[in-house]
Amino acid sequence: MLAEVLHHLSPHEGSIIVDCTLGGAGHAAEIAALIAPTGLLVGIDQDDAALAAAADVLRLGQQTRLLKGNFGDLDALLAGANIPYVDGFLFDLGVSSPQLDFVERGFSYHGNAPLDMRMDPAAGGITAADVVNSYQESDLARVIREYGEERWATRIAAFIVAARARRPVTSTSELVDIIKSAVPAAARKDGPHPARRTFQALRIEVNRELDVLESALDAAVRWLSPGGRIVVISYHSLEDRAVKQAFARLSQTCTCPPELPVCVCGVKPVVRVLTRRAVTPTPEEVERNPRARSAKLRAAVKL
Repeated sequence: MLAEVLHHLSPHEGSIIVDCTLGGAGHAAEIAALIAPTGLLVGIDQDDAALAAAADVLRLGQQTRLLKGNFGDLDALLAGANIPYVDGFLFDLGVSSPQLDFVERGFSYHGNAPLDMRMDPAAGGITAADVVNSYQESDLARVIREYGEERWATRIAAFIVAARARRPVTSTSELVDIIKSAVPAAARKDGPHPARRTFQALRIEVNRELDVLESALDAAVRWLSPGGRIVVISYHSLEDRAVKQAFARLSQTCTCPPELPVCVCGVKPVVRVLTRRAVTPTPEEVERNPRARSAKLRAAVKL
């Protein structure tokens, strides 16, 4: 959704733009060209491999800074880099294509790899294998149901617990086989891969993705200059709902009863939402890149 991102982000020469999910720098490279030579591109990612790949794509210099970290720590990252203000933020949520393509990272349900799924393995923290092998059955079902929106969550959790009682589940292929055995054959005939929702749920749990999203959006809006823009691309309904609700809260106007002569609630809108409905990829883009099929873009401007 490059064209849609550039349209709603509206970068121009001299802008300070922060790409909070740098990935392979596909968006960032185009943005950097538009804000050159006096603008500043700040790229944030918690994945060392992504930062290395981005460094190969971007011309690093005074107009580009790459920061390692989680966008949940946006205040500390920007303050530490002495960024004075920001004209535009881009969040491209979820797992990046390079992370999916490197099977050994454990994000993909294709192939075979250790059950990891950490965005930043160097930082430690729990892995997907830890979740699968240590969570109580009820907690495992809750994670799969809430974060994966999986109708067979209870059954999948029960099958995982039964399998790990025999031996720990340590690889992606083992988990895929368990999920396939748990999901009834009739439900596996149509729709996405039967493991897709469970893998999504585990990734969100391991990386606390939804926990940090709302606070990161609030922080981004605080850093925006008046007229600055924030653009968010999400890939599943939980992310999109969180973004929609955050923008609605930040754009809320006075809630006082109309009969009151003056406002006493003190509620003032901070942003104006630019996308009445979520923007979706064109059919042509989905044909070129099937991974874009579930993308939804929302944007807002700081008042």
